[in-house]
Amino acid sequence: MLTSFFLAHGATFFASGWTQFAAAFGLAFLIMLIFGRPFINAMHRWQKRGQPISENVPETHRQKAGTPTMGGLLVVVAILIPSILFMPLSNPTGWIALLSLVMFGAIGFADDYKKVRSQSKKSSNGLSPLTRLGIEAICVVVLAYLINKTIPLYIPELSLILPFGIIWSLGVWYYVFAYFVIAGSANATNITDGLDGMLAKLYMPVLVVLVVALYGATRIGFMDTVMFLPDASGLYAVLGAAFGAVLGFLWFNAKPASIFMGDVGSLALGGFMGTVAMLLKSEIIMAIAAGMMVLILLSSFIQTMYFKITRKITGTGRRVFLRAPLHHHFEELGWAETKIVDRFFIMSVLFSGLALVLLKFA
Repeated sequence: MLTSFFLAHGATFFASGWTQFAAAFGLAFLIMLIFGRPFINAMHRWQKRGQPISENVPETHRQKAGTPTMGGLLVVVAILIPSILFMPLSNPTGWIALLSLVMFGAIGFADDYKKVRSQSKKSSNGLSPLTRLGIEAICVVVLAYLINKTIPLYIPELSLILPFGIIWSLGVWYYVFAYFVIAGSANATNITDGLDGMLAKLYMPVLVVLVVALYGATRIGFMDTVMFLPDASGLYAVLGAAFGAVLGFLWFNAKPASIFMGDVGSLALGGFMGTVAMLLKSEIIMAIAAGMMVLILLSSFIQTMYFKITRKITGTGRRVFLRAPLHHHFEELGWAETKIVDRFFIMSVLFSGLALVLLKFA
C-alpha cells in the first residue's frame, strides 16, 4: 500500500523545489556523517604521511603534519548522489552545475594526487600553475557555452545582468568574463582553504545567497531585480546537497581538523559556486557575497606582484603583508586560528547580508 502511494504521489511530492532541497540536504549530510570516519581512516592508511605542509605557512602549521587530505572526494560524492536522486533529470541546469563540480574536482584530484605521491621524492609540488590555469580555461569554455544555452529567449545571448536590471551584451568577451567568475571562484576557494574549518564556514553564507537568488529566479515577482529563469528550478536539489555536504564536512574539519579538504574539494566547490552564479545570472551578487574569499585571493595576488615589482626596481623584494594569504598575516600577528576563522566568518555573513540587500533592491 505504501509502495502504491509513493508511486502515485512521489513524483508530485518531489516536484517541489524546497522538498528537493531538503531531501538532498538531509541525504548529503547523512552521507558525510556515516562515511566520514571510515573515509578518514582509509585516507590515513593510504597517505601515511598525510597532507604535505608547505614551507610558506606559519611555523604553527607544522603540528598539523600527518593529517590526511583529499576529504573533498567524499564531499563531491555526497553532492553527486543526492543531486542525481532528487533533481529533475530532464532539466539541464542541475547537470551543468554537477559537471562543473566534477571537472574542477578532477583538476584538484590530479593536483592532490601528485603532491601526495611525490612526498617520497622530497617534493610536494602539484600541477604547475600554468598547466592548471590552462585546464581550467578549457573547462570554463565548455561550461560557459552550456550555460548560455539555458538562458531564456527574452535575455540576450552572451550577456551580463548588472544591478538595476541593466543588460550588457558581451559577445565573445562573455567567455573571458566566465573565466574570471568560474576559475576565479575556484582559485579563491582554493586559497581560502588554509585554516581548519575556514572554507566551510565562509562558503555557507554564500550558499544562502545563491539559494535566495534561486528562489527569486523561479518565482515571478518575488524580486524585481532578479530575472525569471524557469530552468533554474533544477538547482534546488543540487544546492541542498552542497549545503548538506559542506556542513557535514565541517563536522570533521573543525579545529583540530581530522582531515583537510584538499584541492579536490576546494576547487570543486569554487568552480561549482561560480557556475551556479552564472546559471542564475547573479555573478555580481555572488562576488559581493564571497567578498571575504575575494579579499583573501587579492591579498595573495597583491603580495606576489608587489614582491616582484620591488625586487625588479630595488633588487630586494618587499612585502605588503607579513605573510600571504591574508589569514596567515593575522597568524603572524599572533591571532589564534579559531579567532581568525570566526572573525572571517562574521565578515562573510556581513558580505552575504549586503548581497541579499542588493539582490532585493539593486
